[in-house]
Amino acid sequence: MRIFVTGATGYIGSALVKELIGAGHQVVGLARSGESAQKLVAAGIEPHLGALNDYDSLRRGAAASDGVIHLAYNHDFSAYATAGETDRRAVEALGTALIGSDRPFVITSGITVLTPGRVAHEGDAFDQKAPSAPRIPSEEVMERLASQGVRTSVVRLSPSVHGEGDYAFVPTLIGIAREKGVSAYVGNGTNRWSAIHRLDAVQLFRLALEKGTAGAKFHGVADEGVPVRAIAEVIGRHLHLPVVSKPVEEAADHFGWISAFLSVDCPASSALTQRQLGWTPSHPSLLADLEQGHYFDGKESGQLRG
Repeated sequence: MRIFVTGATGYIGSALVKELIGAGHQVVGLARSGESAQKLVAAGIEPHLGALNDYDSLRRGAAASDGVIHLAYNHDFSAYATAGETDRRAVEALGTALIGSDRPFVITSGITVLTPGRVAHEGDAFDQKAPSAPRIPSEEVMERLASQGVRTSVVRLSPSVHGEGDYAFVPTLIGIAREKGVSAYVGNGTNRWSAIHRLDAVQLFRLALEKGTAGAKFHGVADEGVPVRAIAEVIGRHLHLPVVSKPVEEAADHFGWISAFLSVDCPASSALTQRQLGWTPSHPSLLADLEQGHYFDGKESGQLRG
């Protein structure tokens, strides 16, 4: 199939296009600049010039494809609601070009659109107060498109999509630990993050594209729930720093924008996803990946994946 991918040069997208090409698909990638286009060509990918807020370009890219995987997202936490609205309009533009075609359309969301404090399942209702609530309108667009002849699938990713090249939450925590001289967690640190290795995630996206049924919700989860304190302990050991608790009222000052996510308890199950797609995560767990040491080479940027 000819697959249109947004975010094809990103941390997850660059691995996904290799997965798709390896499975025999042709990939067209959204390119926001000439430099991005050159990267895509070098990777054997046809570039399609446009941007996340260039909705006409998105519609043209989707219309000329046999299927779409939408990964790109503006992770600007100073304007997260605006980023969510841009994503909603992008999903609407891409999906409109596919109405009545039964072509697959896969988008990215987050486990943290669901109620925290309990193990989240694929069929759970949204929590409008959840950390990733700005992503909920995009999922609601997908629900409407599923009734309009689009084979929609939503892949909800864990807070940590880990592996070499990661520049999201865990590298941010490592950078804060280096800066502050302690590896910290919030409260008693028993709140849990679900996690998935990047290479397991891209296999899930491919299977959602190939096997997903209209309206499907899939969970990108390998580790159901890793205590945040355990993450802080590994970071502290590798950096030779003390591991400390920070009271909730001091979390924002110590951790900055990531404090809201660091405090949330968001374990999740992918049992239904695994059964429906025949998908079995096989790469290292988050803690095992951290123990390999590549996270501690001093290159963390503290920027989120796009």
